[in-house]
Amino acid sequence: MTSNKVSILGGAALPVGKLQGLSDAGTQHLEHEVLAKLIVEALADAGLEKEDVGSMILTLPRPYTQQKYFATFMANYMRLPCDGLVMEVMGNGMTPALTFQTAVDQVRLGRTKVALALGINFETGTPAPEHMMSSMRATGDVDFHVPFGFTPISWYAMDAVRYIHEHNSSREDLAMVAVKNRAHAMHNPVAQFRKPMTLDDVLAQRPIVEPLGLFEVPGRGDGAVCLVIADEDVAKETGKPYVNVRGEGFYHEGAHQISEVPNDMIAFEAAQQAGAKAMAGAGIGPDDLDLAEVYAPCTIVEVLVAEALGLCPVGQGARQAASGDTSIGGRIPICTSGGLLSRGHPAYVTALYSYFEVLEQLRGRGAERQVKDAELGLVCTELGNYNAAMVHILEAVA
Repeated sequence: MTSNKVSILGGAALPVGKLQGLSDAGTQHLEHEVLAKLIVEALADAGLEKEDVGSMILTLPRPYTQQKYFATFMANYMRLPCDGLVMEVMGNGMTPALTFQTAVDQVRLGRTKVALALGINFETGTPAPEHMMSSMRATGDVDFHVPFGFTPISWYAMDAVRYIHEHNSSREDLAMVAVKNRAHAMHNPVAQFRKPMTLDDVLAQRPIVEPLGLFEVPGRGDGAVCLVIADEDVAKETGKPYVNVRGEGFYHEGAHQISEVPNDMIAFEAAQQAGAKAMAGAGIGPDDLDLAEVYAPCTIVEVLVAEALGLCPVGQGARQAASGDTSIGGRIPICTSGGLLSRGHPAYVTALYSYFEVLEQLRGRGAERQVKDAELGLVCTELGNYNAAMVHILEAVA
């Protein structure tokens, strides 16, 4: 029997960066060797042995990964027999969140006592044009968006223009999200971009899609994460600090990026619905949270999802980022890791970095970026233009 409470007991993360290089650049980091090292580190962090693991739930690697059927390959490489489940999960930007949820479900259903939620995303060895063509076909409608070169940044830019118009905001307010996140990332050892940055630095960059410039959109990066998910009875037996999954919610609005059905394009209904469900399940409200890690590829996305989740009043998310409300030490710190803009955005494992950050914060391991007395954290992930959202409420257990 299980306690029916599911815990995150340990984790390990690779610093995000350009780790692969082009195929003719010489020595490469081998994906299975990188991930194997993280499995060992995460299990040591959890106080468990390899033999305790019953399920391995992996994110589907990028299509550029030469080793296909990567999950079973890793089970063989680790010499890790599993009697629960070994599989790969795919769901674009939500891939790592679905991986995490599947591991949680394995434990909650009693199919295993310990599961790994893990993955690796290597993409910088692929030329940017090839990567963009793949991304456009994955994220857009091949009959409508793709022929017109409609990239993901394009729809976020339209969100930004609409937000500035509706709420009398400014590009400067939005750009302060990037400045705030860089200040957080400076103290995160796994962050990709850690150099100090000012508002003038952000505004001076070349435009990518107006009104978003280079520092307001995510860079490309490689990364890998392994999380140890366990029944709470197992977590208690280790005597180590751990984090419980207290609430969860999911919602898909039934649209793909931008649909012909009229809607409020900046309301992010999926985040509203998923967040409300997760908080209701946890028996809390937005004001009870100590921090939040949200999936926000651009400055405007962090603002809109913060407002949709009730972390900031509608129309005030950008201004509150500028005023320090969403900084460490402020009313509700958002993206203490540095977020996708500075911690990095290796898409198929990005959300795993978010769970890892909240795990570290709730165990008091944030060092210089630690949120004081953090007990409740939120992780929000998405796919598309927030067409779908998955939200988890995590709680510290002493």
